[in-house]
Amino acid sequence: MNLRWSSDQLRRAWAIAKKDIRIYYLKGPVLIFGVFMPVFLFLAFYLGGRNLPLPFLLSGLTGMALFFTSTAVSPAIFPWEGQARTLERLAACPVTVEAIVFGDMIASVLFGIGVTAVPLFLALALGLPLLQGVVLAFAVILAAFCFSALGILLAVPPTNVPSNIMMLSSLLKFPLVFISGIFVPLEQLPAWGMALAVASPLTYFVDIVRYSLTGTHSFPVLADIGALAAFALVFTTHAMVLHRRTLPRRI
Repeated sequence: MNLRWSSDQLRRAWAIAKKDIRIYYLKGPVLIFGVFMPVFLFLAFYLGGRNLPLPFLLSGLTGMALFFTSTAVSPAIFPWEGQARTLERLAACPVTVEAIVFGDMIASVLFGIGVTAVPLFLALALGLPLLQGVVLAFAVILAAFCFSALGILLAVPPTNVPSNIMMLSSLLKFPLVFISGIFVPLEQLPAWGMALAVASPLTYFVDIVRYSLTGTHSFPVLADIGALAAFALVFTTHAMVLHRRTLPRRI
């Protein structure tokens, strides 16, 4: 088997994921930007008098929860480790760059899925029916990989200053939230807004969540899943290729 994806490399990727969860997750900044931020945005629109249906808003909260948590730490792990010189130790180990990237992604995926379960349980507790449970479970896993890969891709610039990467991440994430049909139904967007919405992977995940909870959707479900899979493949491939190029400039 190719060294890059041997069973040993997969085990090392899992070890990196466990290390990331133990060191970087459940810290103050991660909880603020990954957990509390989507909750505050949800409450701002829910209490803002816009009279949006609760199922619509809870679907958006679920989308934001997965998006923010899956991208909360993944953009900053490479800069943090470069700054702490731990990246040099990883580079000196018999582990490929692809395994390092995949390990960081696994940690983000698990964190994102765990936090996303909360708004889903809230929706069910409030009496919303789960019409497409299998579709939703598959979409959560696929979208978690997609968003995690996006976060890793944002960390490609070879800087060891985490704040620089987090600033770049915020400049991208917040516009995506507002163009992805979370707070404004896609049908109410102007033509230019719809053109932007279809370029956002978050749009397709939120559409699947709404379909799973309410039975309504803006795109065919297979198109949503296909778009998420395509984004995940593109983000993951580019993240691995570009990090292989920039890693020597970090150490």
